Amino acid sequence: MAKHSVEKIGGTSMSNYAAVRDNIILGPAAGEDIYNRIFVVSAYGGVTNKLLEHKKTGQPGIYELFARGVSDQGWRDALAELRRDMLAINAELFSHAPALHDANAFVSERLDDAERCLSDLGHLCQHGHFALKAHLDTVREMLASIGEAHSAWNMAKLLEKDGVNACFVDLTGWRAEKHMSLDERIELAFAGIDLETQLPIATGYAHSEQGLMSTFDRGYSEMTFSRIAVLTGAREAVIHKEFHLSSADPRLVGEGNAVPIGRTNYDVADQLANLGMEAIHPKAAKGLRKHNIPLRVKNTFEPEHAGTLITSDYVSESPCVEIIAGCRGVYAIEVFDQDMAGNIDHYDREILALIRRFNAHIVSKDINANTITHYLSTNLKTVKRIRAALEERFSDAEINQKKVAIVSAIGSDMQVPGMLAQTVSALAEDKISVLAMHQSMRQVDMQFVVDEGDYAEAIKALHSQLVEVHDHGRAICLAC
Repeated sequence: MAKHSVEKIGGTSMSNYAAVRDNIILGPAAGEDIYNRIFVVSAYGGVTNKLLEHKKTGQPGIYELFARGVSDQGWRDALAELRRDMLAINAELFSHAPALHDANAFVSERLDDAERCLSDLGHLCQHGHFALKAHLDTVREMLASIGEAHSAWNMAKLLEKDGVNACFVDLTGWRAEKHMSLDERIELAFAGIDLETQLPIATGYAHSEQGLMSTFDRGYSEMTFSRIAVLTGAREAVIHKEFHLSSADPRLVGEGNAVPIGRTNYDVADQLANLGMEAIHPKAAKGLRKHNIPLRVKNTFEPEHAGTLITSDYVSESPCVEIIAGCRGVYAIEVFDQDMAGNIDHYDREILALIRRFNAHIVSKDINANTITHYLSTNLKTVKRIRAALEERFSDAEINQKKVAIVSAIGSDMQVPGMLAQTVSALAEDKISVLAMHQSMRQVDMQFVVDEGDYAEAIKALHSQLVEVHDHGRAICLAC
């Protein structure tokens, strides 16, 4: 039976080295043995936003400025600013001059290489035979890798200084002589590591000939983490975050009202991922689920708490709501056409193909005899492009769009008679109008579409009526 765990540390946690060292590496999470663990680390908080683009606001980073191709100066200025930020991070972490010199030399070499590559590629693509667009996926992967290489190298060196036999595992493929699959790269990197006596610190980005970002984009580190767990036969996968996987966002419902979930299953994790909550990417979870590897989500700053354990087979002892979640900034695109009646499958296929063409994420959808409504988590620019394409394809249809929010009650077993009525009543009591609602036969979630301005109040109303009425203590179901 496997003895080791594979553990991922998020970017916000990584930005606090002392907490990571004391609470995760050496603290209660380690137990009696600090080894027999593999750590997969994210870039320091905010760094990947500056390398690519801001995940929430869309503010351009180095990649986006380079991809626009307006001028060299834009991306060069952004790279210079990032260099200053990375060196400032190093200065806070390394107090001794020789160690700081080595840390600066490592990240500066990566940044210098990247700058030369971008400059050379920019000049090359001025020639008519070379198109910049054909190389942008590779550029995005190269830039993303710098953040994780920086944080992983630093953490390994800092732990060495603190008496831990840590080793830097570079999966980025930087200056690699040949391409290989993700699995081959991972197996090669860990082949010579003795987990009994060494503590590997691996980069959250791993280079592969298929490219991780084309499928997972910013969720690439979760796939690296998942594949390492599967390929090394881990007994458990652990994600360390700056917060618990809780019954709702504490910032909305209050710190004293939100409670850690404690136990749930991968089905619930999939529902959360669909809403954009960062539990784990569904495709990363698939590998863990298939190989029966449990996933634990822990709070870095509360190490004595067992966190939330996610397994394939868990079902709550009695039906209940485990989490109230949702997403705002969702666009509803409604297509109404009298000719759709009796021919809805044809319309559905064509509408889905158009949405897929513009890479918009579908959160949910409604269908009746002559109307199909898709709820999309994307930006307004993409929505306008999708609407224009729909109007061109279905010239006789009436097409409407509306910005809304979706709130959802989720649990591993919600087969409680009257729960739907109770939930609608809770929203009505707060004078929140339900624009649409969904409940599947699997009884794991109920979704409610509301006006975007009602999002926070809807979350609070559902949490108050479905979670806070129960005295859950330290967790809805305590993890073992």
